[in-house]
Amino acid sequence: MTTRSELHLTQHAQALASLDVNRLQSWGQHLAHLLTHEGRLLIAGNGGSAAEAQHLSAELLGRYRRENPDRPPLPALALHTDTSTLTALANDFGYEQTFARQIQAHGRPGDVLLVLTTSGTSPNILTALHQARALGLTTWALTGPGPNPTTEHSDQAIPVNGATAHVQEAQLVAIHLLCDTIDTELTRHDLPPSPGTTTTTRRPGTLPPTTADIRREPMTAARPQVVVIGDVLLDETLEGPVLRISPEAPVPVVSTPGQHYTPGGAGLAALLAANHAGDDQAVTLITALNDDQAGTNLLSLLSSAGVEVINLGTDAPTAVKTRIRSSGQTLLMLDRATPATTPTALTSAARTALRNASAILVSDYGRGITAHPDTRNLLSELAAHIPVIWDPHPRGSTPVPGTTMVTPNSSEAHHFATPGVSGQPPITALAADTRAGEVLLKLWKAKHIAVTRGSHGIVLVCTSGAAPVVIPAPAVNAVDTCGAGDAFAADIATQLALGVLPTTATAHAVRAAAAFVAKQSIEQRECSSPDTTHDILQRVARRRAEGATIVATGGCFDLLHRGHITMLQQARALGDLLVVCLNSDESVTRLKGHPRPIVTAADRAAVLSALGCVDEVVVFDEDTPEQILDLLRPDVFVKGGDYAAGDLPERTTIESHGGQIVLVTYLDGRSSTHIINRATSTTPHATA
Repeated sequence: MTTRSELHLTQHAQALASLDVNRLQSWGQHLAHLLTHEGRLLIAGNGGSAAEAQHLSAELLGRYRRENPDRPPLPALALHTDTSTLTALANDFGYEQTFARQIQAHGRPGDVLLVLTTSGTSPNILTALHQARALGLTTWALTGPGPNPTTEHSDQAIPVNGATAHVQEAQLVAIHLLCDTIDTELTRHDLPPSPGTTTTTRRPGTLPPTTADIRREPMTAARPQVVVIGDVLLDETLEGPVLRISPEAPVPVVSTPGQHYTPGGAGLAALLAANHAGDDQAVTLITALNDDQAGTNLLSLLSSAGVEVINLGTDAPTAVKTRIRSSGQTLLMLDRATPATTPTALTSAARTALRNASAILVSDYGRGITAHPDTRNLLSELAAHIPVIWDPHPRGSTPVPGTTMVTPNSSEAHHFATPGVSGQPPITALAADTRAGEVLLKLWKAKHIAVTRGSHGIVLVCTSGAAPVVIPAPAVNAVDTCGAGDAFAADIATQLALGVLPTTATAHAVRAAAAFVAKQSIEQRECSSPDTTHDILQRVARRRAEGATIVATGGCFDLLHRGHITMLQQARALGDLLVVCLNSDESVTRLKGHPRPIVTAADRAAVLSALGCVDEVVVFDEDTPEQILDLLRPDVFVKGGDYAAGDLPERTTIESHGGQIVLVTYLDGRSSTHIINRATSTTPHATA
C-alpha cells in the first residue's frame, strides 16, 4: 500500500519533471552577465514564495558554492524583507502596491524582476509585473500550473505542474539550478571584476546599460528569438505593360515582362518578422524544403534577409505560385503547388530553437508542417510559458490549446466557427466576427482570438471575459492587400517576444500591416509601367462602345486653383467620362515662357488624376491638342467661358467627328499666371 510519504515523493518528482531546465539555464546565463555589469535582480513573492525569494537573494549576496569564496556579492533585492516599508505601503497605498512602489524606486531599464507565485493570481504580483514592464525591466515568473494571469503578463515564465507544496519545492530546486548556472558562467567567463575595479564607467545618476547595450558587450546575453514554423512557397511575379489584345483570343498580351521572386507563406512571415525586428531580435524559420531550384532560391532569399533556416527536408517539390501582373493589377495566377507535404518529425536543432524561443509564430498554409504529433505535442507544452501566435489555414491544423493568439481573417473565422454559430439570427458584420471569435476562443482553448477584418481593422476577443477590443485600421489607398495577414501576425510575434502586452502588440501590428500594404502599393505603382497614350485610348474606346458620353478638356493646369476645379466639375457633369488633355513641360514653356511650368507634367497629371471629377489624363507635346483630340474623338469638348467658340483651334477637329464645343462659366480673376505674379511680386497685396 502506498503511504502518503511515498505519494508525496512521487508527486514531487512529477513536479520537478515539469521544470523547464533549459529556460532556467538561459536565465542564469543572462543574470551572470547582467549582475556583473551594474544591473540588478529584484525578487518578489508572498508567503512560502517570499521565503524562496529571500533564499535566492541570500545565495546571490553571499555565495552558493563553498569552493567559490572569492566570488563578489551580486546585486539582488527581495522586496518583502523590509517590514516597515511593506506595512507602510500597504497602509497608505493598498496591498496591491506593496511591490510596485518598490520597483518604481529601485528598478531601472534592463534590470530583471523575478516573481514567485504558486497560484499565479496574486494582485500585488500582477501589479508589480505591470509596473516593471512599464519601466523597461525584463519580467520572469516561477509559478504554479499555467496558463494563468502571471504567465500571461510575464516576458517569460516557468510554470510548475502540481499542488502548492510541490510547486514551492520545485521553486527551491529552480533557485538552486539558477544559482548553479550563474556560478558556472562566472567561473567559465571570468566575469567578476577584480577587487577595487569596476566593469563599466557610469556617471552618478545615469541609468545602467539597457538590455540592448548589454547585448553589444563581450559575453552577450542572447537576443530575443522569434521562431517561425510553417509551410513555405516561392512567389514568382511576371510584370509588364499590356499594349494590345491577342488576335487569338480576347486576352491581354503582357509584353517583355520582368521577373522577380519573393518567399511566400511562412517564408514571407519570417522575412517580415526579420524586417520588423531589425538587429534587436533573431529570426529562425523551421520548414521543410526540397533541394530543387525553387527551394534553393528560397534558401538564398531568406538567408540574405538574415533569417536562419532549419530545413526538415521533404521529397515533395517546392510549391510555386506565379502572378502575371500589369499596371499594378494581377491578371492571372498560376498555382504549381503539389499535394501537401507528409508531416516530418522535428530535428534536434528545431526542438532546441523552439524551446529557446522568446515567441513562436505558427504560419500554417495547409501543407502539413504543423500536423506531426511530435510538433503539436511540443507546441502544446511550450504554449504554457512562451507566447505562441497561430496564423491558421482552412486546410491546416487546429491551434494547440493554450495558444496566446490566433489570427484568422473574417472568412477563416466563420469557416472554423460555423458549427457554433449556425442558426443564429442575422447581425452586423462586426457582431458576427465577434461572435465567431468567441466561439473559436472556447473551441481552441486559446487566450486571444484576433479576427482580422481588412480595411475595418481587427476585433480582439480575450479569455478574461472583458468586452471585445475593436482596433480600426489606418486608411490605406491600395487594392492589393496580399501579405497583410502575414505582416500582422509577424509583427505580433516580434512584439510579444519583447514582452509587450497582447492588446498593445495587436494595436501595433494593425498599424504595421497597414504600413506594409501601403508600401507594397507604392512599390507596385513604381515598378509598373506608366499608362501610355495607347492604354488611355483603349479605355476610352471601351467606354464609348458601352454607350458612354466622352468629355474632353485641355490646358496647362500649372498651379491648380479654384477656377480649374469649377471648370472640371462642370465638364464632368456633361458626360460619363472626362479626359484632361495636358500640355507637356516643353509645350508650357513655349506658350508661357521661362520659368514655366512651375510644376512638372508628371506632378500636374498626378494631382489632376486625384480629383474625383477626372477620369483620365493624357499629356501631349504640341502647342494645342488637335492631334490627341483626333484620336480621342470626344462627344463634348469643354473650355472656360473666356474663350469664343470660333476662336478655338480645336473646333475643326471636334466637329469633324460629330462632337460639339461647350463653353462653361469661368471664375474671374483666377489664373495660374495671376497667382504666380502675386507670389513673386515685392508689393504686398491686401486680402479681403
